[in-house]
Amino acid sequence: MLEKIKIVRTDQELECPHLDQELRDKGFHLVLLPDNVSEKVLVQETRDADLILMCYTPITTQVIENAVKLKGIVKYGVGIDAIDITAARGRKIPVVNIPEYAEETVAEAAFTLMIALAKKLILLHNTMQQDGWAWPTSRWLGSDLAEKTLGLVGTGRIGRSMARMAGAGFRMRVMGFDPNVSAETMSTFGVEKIDDLIGMLEQSDFVSIHSVLNETTHNLIGERELARMKSSAFIINVSRGAIIDENALLEALKSGQISGVGLDVFSSEPLAKSNHLLSELYSMENVILYPHLSFYTTEAMQRLERETLQRCLEILDGQPVLVKSEDPRLQTQQHGVTYE
Repeated sequence: MLEKIKIVRTDQELECPHLDQELRDKGFHLVLLPDNVSEKVLVQETRDADLILMCYTPITTQVIENAVKLKGIVKYGVGIDAIDITAARGRKIPVVNIPEYAEETVAEAAFTLMIALAKKLILLHNTMQQDGWAWPTSRWLGSDLAEKTLGLVGTGRIGRSMARMAGAGFRMRVMGFDPNVSAETMSTFGVEKIDDLIGMLEQSDFVSIHSVLNETTHNLIGERELARMKSSAFIINVSRGAIIDENALLEALKSGQISGVGLDVFSSEPLAKSNHLLSELYSMENVILYPHLSFYTTEAMQRLERETLQRCLEILDGQPVLVKSEDPRLQTQQHGVTYE
């Protein structure tokens, strides 16, 4: 009897019922593992796996080197910083992500956070729940978005969607810091390219982060950068927590160096009300917390499951897997991939 193809999907808490059912219906042996699975257990489970599907769980050198039958790694999501790309490349194992499924969705979430911060929406809602009403005193003064300046850190697919919403929709001035995108390209989607990050931060009323996390963007915004921002400015981060120096961010919020933040991502997840570097955020009125769910809509999940299945079948059928990402770590792969 032929041995069944084995697929290991980590982060089972992110429910993908249609994807899981399709894989089982095709006769594959699907193993689901929780978000907090240890490296030891993951190594054991993937030792004879043909395919790894991951979202947040680190796929380390140890995992890759011990997965002797592994044909590919599919990130059912966008960010690939948890995958040891070098180890995968060394074994000629293709790595692919799903970069397009939620570009509008995540941009909408970032914009929602920006509006909520500007209008003090959450604070007013909580006050209404507690007191029944709020009178127009200075505490409740909000801010317009029109004619304000939005600084984008990263102008990929999500950043460009954010730019369109802000510029065409709300008449904001939109600037962008992205060493990988030319001024000419940025101008086509209404963004003014700024080569100096601090120079952009100094001018921005709102800063929205949309870059990938890699060696050059880790702690990209730290104490020095935060110190140069307007005290009235807000930061929105729906990308990766570690792009901001979170210790410096906490101090900037405490000191009033910036006006507030809307955060969907954290360097250590899940966030917790105690015994976490950022636990103090829960008690701050000028902070909106989101549980890394900016991507999570019915439509986006349908797109994610559908395209993840396509990538899985390409790998398991022995075809080159389609890489749609612009990330050079994926674009420079030479084995088992094809590009748009």
